[in-house]
Amino acid sequence: QVVQAEAAGIAPDVRMNPILLKPTTDVGSQVIVRGVAQGNMTAREYYRNKKALLPMVRETYASLASEYDIIVIEGAGSPAEVNLREDELVNMGMAAIADAPVLLVGDIDRGGVFAQLLGTIELLEPEERARIQGLLINKFRGDKTILDPGLEILEERSGKPVLGVVPYLDVALEDEDSLSTALEKQAASEGLDIAVIRLPRISNFTDFTALATEPNVSVRYVSSVHELGDPDVLILPGTKSTIRDLDWLRSTGLEAKILQKHAKGTWILGICGGFQMLGRDVIDLEGVEGPTGAHARGLGLLPIHTEFEAEKARTQTELTLEGLKGDFAALNGQQVIGYEIHMGRTTMEKTGISCRYAQEANVFGTYVHGFFDQDRLRKSFIDEACRRKGIDPEGREVVNYEAFKEVQFQKLSQALRASLDLEKIYEMTFGKGSGKRA
Repeated sequence: QVVQAEAAGIAPDVRMNPILLKPTTDVGSQVIVRGVAQGNMTAREYYRNKKALLPMVRETYASLASEYDIIVIEGAGSPAEVNLREDELVNMGMAAIADAPVLLVGDIDRGGVFAQLLGTIELLEPEERARIQGLLINKFRGDKTILDPGLEILEERSGKPVLGVVPYLDVALEDEDSLSTALEKQAASEGLDIAVIRLPRISNFTDFTALATEPNVSVRYVSSVHELGDPDVLILPGTKSTIRDLDWLRSTGLEAKILQKHAKGTWILGICGGFQMLGRDVIDLEGVEGPTGAHARGLGLLPIHTEFEAEKARTQTELTLEGLKGDFAALNGQQVIGYEIHMGRTTMEKTGISCRYAQEANVFGTYVHGFFDQDRLRKSFIDEACRRKGIDPEGREVVNYEAFKEVQFQKLSQALRASLDLEKIYEMTFGKGSGKRA
């Protein structure tokens, strides 16, 4: 929703995602309602209680509708999950609340797109089927004329028009956590090699997008010892379950490797949950992540302690880095603008004072998401890391990240205009005679 808001040129608003489920286990999630954590629920508990959220969803939609002329509702998963139809409020249920026309999108890159679309339509109730005004096919590779016979059959069998075939696009936009695979296949280059540990419950993939845009910088995910190699920088990212992912680090042998890299002098960074992991310990007295009173030993690389609290920290953050030493001293005076969203309170070991960041030798951690989005800070960080590797950063220009994102938005916009029947989509949205808007 944040990326979509940026593309529309408006500020992100918690109403754009009134119910957020952040998986904490294979069968449970933390439920966040309009930005406020409501606690952990199993899937069964959530589906049993979600009807109580319906008035809030209606009120949220009405609030947005009073301020905007157009609201785009993005569904989640499939609209034809027949076992979850009762009190459904994400796909066709939300469309009914808003009395909205629906475009059904199929991902041809996954294969079986005709079965996806026809099967979905077949499983919908008649009143739901009537809401579908058109079909779209996304992520098509190759010559579209080869697809045309299938499109004719699709229209004939479904009774719905195909309003566009969108090509597979090389667009570097930030993904939501559950979908992101953007960095999985990037190999280390001759430049700077940054390895991000892909924790099982990793969150906030967007923290690394800006780094990945920089020339001669490789950012790659690793999830096993044999994938780790010898990176110049090793990052522990955010996680939806710090204690469980600490256990995973130990069981995979990655903890031992991280400690070896630390002893060798490799830069090690932690963001949010990764920051918590780098400390002495993590204590869960209130049962925020699991059993009440759970205590986990951290990696012990930062002189900090973390204690989970029931109330989630949710704040926009602006600070200036100071007091950093050694290699990280180059970051002193740099402004950090981002956000915090976490359940823990972290304190310095000696003083007991709460901290948003901490450093010890070649280890640095922070709670601030979006840390690398600032161009000047990112340049200072990469330049210093290059010097450590023996690469002269002289003359290296930093990518203007905001301008880079705008180029991606324009690339996507132009591709959609070229591949969608916007005249019919505008008529579907605004009524007959409005197609000239295209």
